[in-house]
Amino acid sequence: MSNKIIEGCTFHHIALQTSDFEKSLKFYTEGLGFEVYKTFVASSGKNVALIDIGEGSYFEIFSDGEVKEDKRDYAGRYFHLALKVNDAEAAYQRAIEYGGEEMGKAPREMELPTTPPMPVVIGFIKGPDGEELEFFQLR
Repeated sequence: MSNKIIEGCTFHHIALQTSDFEKSLKFYTEGLGFEVYKTFVASSGKNVALIDIGEGSYFEIFSDGEVKEDKRDYAGRYFHLALKVNDAEAAYQRAIEYGGEEMGKAPREMELPTTPPMPVVIGFIKGPDGEELEFFQLR
C-alpha cells in the first residue's frame, strides 16, 4: 500500500542519541547485522552513522549523548523500535550475546487483538543506552 496523500512517502530512518558511540555501533552492526551506510560529523560536532537495517530502512546513531532518567512515558518520544524478523527467539538471543539487556520480556507467542486476530511472537531487550528494541515475528 502506498501513501495516497504524500506521494513517495515511506519510512527512511529513526535516530538515536548514544552515550558510547563505538559500543552502540558494534552492538547494531556486529550484534544485529546492520551495515554502516554513511558516516559523518554533524554541525554540532557529533559523530553520526547512518546504518542500513535492510530493505531500504535505516537507523541513525549520534555520539556524545547524556544519560538521563527514564522518559518512556514522555509524550512525543518514541519508546521502542520494532524490528520485523523471521525468528524472534534467535534475534533476541543474538542481541543478548552482544550486550543487550534482558528486561523480563523474552519472546513469546501471542495474538494481537486485531480483527481478525494477528498471531505473532514478540520479545523485548534493552540496547546499550537502555533503548528498547522489539523483535516482531508474524506467525
